[in-house]
Amino acid sequence: MAKKPTAKNQKSFEESLWESANKLRGSVEPSEYKHVVLSLIFLKFVSDTFEVRKKEIIAEHGSQYVDMVEFYTMKNVFYLPEDSRWSYILQNAKQDDIAVKIDTALHDIEKKNKALAGALPDNYFSRLDLEASKLAALLDEINNIQTINSQHEDVVGRVYEYFLGKFALAEGKGKGEFYTPKSIVNLIAEMIEPYKGKIYDPCCGSGGMFVQSMKFVDSHKGNRKDISIYGQEQTTTTYKLAKMNLAIRGIAANLGAASRDTFAKDQHPDLKADFIMANPPFNQKAWRADNELVNDPRWDGFETPPTSNANYGWILHMVSKLSESGVAGFILANGALSGDGTEKAIRKAMLEKNLVEAIAVLPMRMFYTTDISVTLWILNRNKKAHTVPHGDLTRHYRDREQEVLFLDLRKIGEPFEKKYVQLSEQHIKDIANTFHTWQETRAKDEYQHIPEYCYSATLEEIRAKDYSLVPSKYIEFVNRDENIDFDEKMALLQGEFTELLKAEAQSKQALLNVFKELGYAIEL
Repeated sequence: MAKKPTAKNQKSFEESLWESANKLRGSVEPSEYKHVVLSLIFLKFVSDTFEVRKKEIIAEHGSQYVDMVEFYTMKNVFYLPEDSRWSYILQNAKQDDIAVKIDTALHDIEKKNKALAGALPDNYFSRLDLEASKLAALLDEINNIQTINSQHEDVVGRVYEYFLGKFALAEGKGKGEFYTPKSIVNLIAEMIEPYKGKIYDPCCGSGGMFVQSMKFVDSHKGNRKDISIYGQEQTTTTYKLAKMNLAIRGIAANLGAASRDTFAKDQHPDLKADFIMANPPFNQKAWRADNELVNDPRWDGFETPPTSNANYGWILHMVSKLSESGVAGFILANGALSGDGTEKAIRKAMLEKNLVEAIAVLPMRMFYTTDISVTLWILNRNKKAHTVPHGDLTRHYRDREQEVLFLDLRKIGEPFEKKYVQLSEQHIKDIANTFHTWQETRAKDEYQHIPEYCYSATLEEIRAKDYSLVPSKYIEFVNRDENIDFDEKMALLQGEFTELLKAEAQSKQALLNVFKELGYAIEL
């Protein structure tokens, strides 16, 4: 009697496409290969939207207008010369010069559409020297993305976002800085609520903060026209990723004229943003010379940040960009919570100026680039009692000028991709609700301290702790042994867990070797 096939988990469309594309990678590094795949996804998307618009023009005005660029741009569609269209690329996929044809197509698309200036790879495919057969096979896989329907932005946006995350995972520790894990971006958006106004990210990576901001607006039935986006990115290839990522979703943004160092060349010097969302490089060393940026106006009212670590340089840069009621949510390494010397002086000044609103320590292993626990900072220029229209509602905020909310989220989260942790939608909802309950005057809900989770500390309490912003100094721990350093204990347990994973992997490999010697080819 034949055995019944075992049920398998149904793979998502994105997952199947990723697996197929990844098999074709060969010896190309993920850091290089991501630009190949994401550029082709972009090319497929703009080609499909072009073809849809072309048919509309013929139906409405006649075939004589199909090559008038204005008829495409008026509908936010990019015009594509004939040799830049997906159909042409696919027809020539088996030719030895297909890489040159793709480079030419991307160059011509950028040349014809001013909005894409500086966005697309320049002669990238030819330089990479990817095997023509593998490139042709990859084109076939990308061709499976069916974007020609009313939801084309959702489909291709989902694929693009999924691939960005998978490439960040593949690049691993020390790389992948272009990507901030989705659940962290969602948490920032739900906490600071970028509903209306100017949004800024001084180190925007691939643009994930902006994408999530727009999703927040859409989910709360806001109007995208009420949002203006500004950003800057230093790495040229990442700058291009961001421009493509936003173009796919029809999001207009000012990312500056080119990729530039935010400290050395601020491309938005006069900007005052209503919302700032950022994930700056952690503990950036030698970010300026000793004699550079000493009297920079961004440090007005504060000491000049030390050259040894850029953390407080990023903080003060963002403070300088906030409007009178501006709010910022950003991620930093935990060391910024309690540094001495100049960092302490800046932190003290920020607290005395009532700029710090909330500090939340995130779970370990959320980032693909580091396994340490990091901190979410919320800064707010208006912590006084005030009333703000919010969609169909009116928010009544209480006076929290002399208080800071501390959150310890290290015990929250769910497994993700086996060795990582992410926050679920419910986790994010609960955390944001705690924050907003603390902020607002509500008829039913009232904020309460919760041991091992949250505590609202007064400025007097923070002064007594020498202006430290380490949450564990304020949050109550049940049956706490004062002789135990909980941060050190968590780090120790993390190390033990990592060693267990290594041992398990070694055992599996040893077992595979035994089967291999016996002539069996199996996978565990």
